[in-house]
Amino acid sequence: MTSLIDLLNNYLDSIRSLNYSHYSIRTAHFNVIAFLRYLKDYFFVETADKIRQHQLEEWLNHLNAHRTTKGRPLHPKSINKRIENVRGYFKYLLRHGFIQRRLIDYLVYVKEPKMLPGSVLTHTQTKQLLRQINTTTPTGHRDRAMVELLYSGGIRAGELLGLNISDINLKERTVRVMGKGRKERIVPIGATACRYLESYIVAVRSFLVRNREETALFLNHNGARLPYFTLRKLVHFYADNANMTVNVTPHTFRRSCTTELIRGGADLYHVKEILGHDTLETLKAYTQLTIIDLKKTHVKCHPRERDT
Repeated sequence: MTSLIDLLNNYLDSIRSLNYSHYSIRTAHFNVIAFLRYLKDYFFVETADKIRQHQLEEWLNHLNAHRTTKGRPLHPKSINKRIENVRGYFKYLLRHGFIQRRLIDYLVYVKEPKMLPGSVLTHTQTKQLLRQINTTTPTGHRDRAMVELLYSGGIRAGELLGLNISDINLKERTVRVMGKGRKERIVPIGATACRYLESYIVAVRSFLVRNREETALFLNHNGARLPYFTLRKLVHFYADNANMTVNVTPHTFRRSCTTELIRGGADLYHVKEILGHDTLETLKAYTQLTIIDLKKTHVKCHPRERDT
């Protein structure tokens, strides 16, 4: 009987052939590996024929009971991402006759509360964080260019790290990104982000290059494409130095960009196109955030409110 690990490798090859993004494949690999490790450690299960309903139910309970290194429970969205990846793997096993359909039905998503966007930085906080980046070193200048681009364009971390030099058009102030579902879009970027990108590309990137054939825009100290875990670690480092009161991740800058655009009166359809969303549904939470801002302004500025 083929092991679940070997079947996972086959599954990853199959979604790779469907042009799934590098980030999606990496996330699926990480989450399914963790699930398979759980099956092996708790139930000694290493082949598909040994998977049972109660094991899946126990795994779901395990996710709900799990605590992060900071003692916090997993966010429902994070739990559902793990379930989504395992369900995708199970669908592959079903198509190839390794499991029965009913097993997938036991992988039930948890309810996600409708919340306002979390970990959003104000423009002042973002500038405070940016000031922590030492741009006198090649890696520091690279980091500043990355964060400026994340904040200016509102692009995803995976989109940022997937950029090649040829995707940047400094003259037009645009960047070509490959979004979810391998959908390409052109995103406008501001003058400040362009300035840091230009100096990075022209004068700094060469200090990081090890292979002249490398096309990746952002490189690590080995001259290879910068991985996500390094970006996340760098963002945490600068946020800690800036004494941020919220949990800052690379995705925080996308949320912050979106919030500032909507607060500034941007057309929601235009924001949707910049972010690469299929519908306006995702922006509803930001609209609510804007209403909260308007209420604060009303209370602060309306003369009748000052009479109470």
